[in-house]
Amino acid sequence: MAQARGLYDGVPGMRLVTRVSRGPKPTVYWCDRQGVTGRIALTEATAEERMTWYTEGPEGPEPLWRWLNQVGLPFQPHSWNNVFSAANRRCRAVLDPEPERRLDPHRSRAPYATPHSCRHSFALYMLVILHHLMDQRFGLSPEERRDYRLLYGDPWRMVQDLLGHAFLETTRDRYLAPVADLQLRSLLTTAPPFPRRGAADAGDG
Repeated sequence: MAQARGLYDGVPGMRLVTRVSRGPKPTVYWCDRQGVTGRIALTEATAEERMTWYTEGPEGPEPLWRWLNQVGLPFQPHSWNNVFSAANRRCRAVLDPEPERRLDPHRSRAPYATPHSCRHSFALYMLVILHHLMDQRFGLSPEERRDYRLLYGDPWRMVQDLLGHAFLETTRDRYLAPVADLQLRSLLTTAPPFPRRGAADAGDG
C-alpha cells in the first residue's frame, strides 16, 4: 500500500542494502540516494540505522524493517508503548464500569500489559516448556536428558540467548523463582489424590 502510494519515494535517509556478507559477523553494505556507499557490522547497527534500510523489490524500494505502522512505514521501537497503552485503555473501558475507572489501576478488573510483560511471559513459557521436555514424566532417563542437553543445549542458556542476556546469572536470577513456582503448581495439579484415611486403614486390615 505504501509503495503504491509512493510513500517510500521521499523517505529521508533511505539506504538501499546491496549485500549482506555471510559468516559469524555479517556486514551490511548499502548505498543512499546520493550514491554514497557504506557498510556496517550487523551487530553494531542501531535501531535508527536499521529503520533506514530498504531493498529494491520488483515494484520499487521495500523496507527491511520488520515492524511497519498502519501506512507501511517503519515503526518506531518506542511506539510499542503507545500501542499497549491504547489497548489497555480499551480493555479497561469495556471491563470496568464508569465509576471504577477512576480507582487505583491495580484494582482494575481489566488486564494490564506492557512490551516488557510480554517478554517476561515469553521467557517464562519457554523455560517451563523446555524443562518439561527434559522431565521424566516424558520418559527421559538421566542419560537421555544429558543427550538432549548436548543436542539442543541447556534450557537456561537457550532462553539466555533468546533474551539477549550477557550473563546466564541474569536469566537465572530473574526467572528461577517463577519457574520453580510454576513447576510446583504443575506437579500438585497432576499428582494423584491422597487416599482418605479410612480407606487406607481398611486396606491395612
